Amino acid sequence: MNQYHLPVRPRRLRQSAPMRALVRETTLRPSALVLPVFVREGATEPQPITSMPGVVQHTLDSLVAEGHRALEAGVGGIMLFGVPEAKDAVGSGAVDPDGILNLATARLSEQFGDDLLIMTDLCLDEFTDHGHCGVLDERGRVDNDATLEVYAQMAVAQAEAGAHVVGPSGMMDGQVGVIRHALDDAGFDDVTILAYTAKYASAFYGPFREAVNSSLQGDRRTYQQDPANLRESLYELELDIAEGADIVMVKPGMPYLDVLTRVAEASPVPVATYQVSGEYAMIQAAAERGWIDRQRVILESLTSFARAGADIVLTYAAIEAATWIREGAHA
Repeated sequence: MNQYHLPVRPRRLRQSAPMRALVRETTLRPSALVLPVFVREGATEPQPITSMPGVVQHTLDSLVAEGHRALEAGVGGIMLFGVPEAKDAVGSGAVDPDGILNLATARLSEQFGDDLLIMTDLCLDEFTDHGHCGVLDERGRVDNDATLEVYAQMAVAQAEAGAHVVGPSGMMDGQVGVIRHALDDAGFDDVTILAYTAKYASAFYGPFREAVNSSLQGDRRTYQQDPANLRESLYELELDIAEGADIVMVKPGMPYLDVLTRVAEASPVPVATYQVSGEYAMIQAAAERGWIDRQRVILESLTSFARAGADIVLTYAAIEAATWIREGAHA
């Protein structure tokens, strides 16, 4: 007989795996996960990224193989980033049909058609010799409107190569509207825009700089958001929706769960988040030292994004996580 009369016992709903599964509030779907991948021009074999163990710069051939793995795992899509051999001040490789990002997009499109959702990063930082997300004016500042002209050309080039989704990530004012007009005028009204709506000037991007062989000089605080701000993200959301965004995103992920929740509550369109390179690298480093259970931490972190309101999660662990989920694992 129980010592106390406790009519309310929340532990009743935690007593067994079937009971916990029955009342679980948040579940992960493999199709909600997107795999970011890097493809390197001139590479003859995949190049490991030292700060992101398990992630590589792909060749065109290994990229196709990764696409097959992603399709088999049931992930929602692939987000492509290009790593060119040559860069210049205006990022001309980004609009060149023979540029590495457009070639990789075309290669995946030819291989998979509509079976695998192909997403492309729409930004100049990988292609400029100064590493900024736009072209610079005579004083060395990022020229917002001149950059928009290039973004419009990039969007059309990526759509022509076969992209289903373009992801403008440069945080230029008006980028979504300009890209939407350019796509529609070129006859690509069915290409989706995944807007990087709230992209913060975060220290968590460090390993990504290695992944794309970044040439960044200075920082991006004049166009990416101040980590201290939240209301600003809701304003950016209003603007992106008005300009035609089909999906909106908060980046990074875990340090900005509060922003993600507020954006999800206010957004009339699906919401994505990005578990960025620094988040992934910290998990990898701690797991390699035996300090954490890698699988459980990855699934717990991804579940936190879904619980906070994300419909879509970009993560470098997408294939693994999708496989674990299909095998019945959960956080």
